[in-house]
Amino acid sequence: MLNLGEELVSSYLEYIKGCDFIQKNLYTPDVQGEIDVVGINLKSREIYVCEVAIHLTTGLRYVKDKQPDNVVKLTEKFSKDIEYANKYFPDYGKHIMLWSPIVKSAKVTSKENQLIDLERIDKKIKGKYGIDIEFIVNEKFLKCLGELRDFAKRETKELKSPVLRLMQVEEYLKKHVSKHDT
Repeated sequence: MLNLGEELVSSYLEYIKGCDFIQKNLYTPDVQGEIDVVGINLKSREIYVCEVAIHLTTGLRYVKDKQPDNVVKLTEKFSKDIEYANKYFPDYGKHIMLWSPIVKSAKVTSKENQLIDLERIDKKIKGKYGIDIEFIVNEKFLKCLGELRDFAKRETKELKSPVLRLMQVEEYLKKHVSKHDT
């Protein structure tokens, strides 16, 4: 079954970042886990290791025992991702990313604040590995969707990604309809 979030990220890495190889749901038995999307750009020698969380109504919300668990869950995931990238791509530039369209903030005094969770995760990962997580959330996520839509609008050949093909159809239909409005 098509995972829309992973398809969007894969398309972005391929068409916008120029990755030569994309793998979705990469199982990593040596570090016991799965990575949602990995993209490799051979020319620039960069690897993109991406976790994708499309939680629309709740925002970015992982729970364990009915308690918020974003910091622990995502710190563990990113640690495994970094260990994988370091082991297999030691000489590559590394982009460790979280893609999530809706990450909610709350009052500073609130028990749950997803944006503060991201700051905590980044601080833990930076302290342990010296790497900053690239958070593609909220406005940045929307900007990346816009980049994909602009690419689809300019491209004339049929795009293989179902998501980009839909964007392409929408953009060409808009042009067609606007020319024929009377």
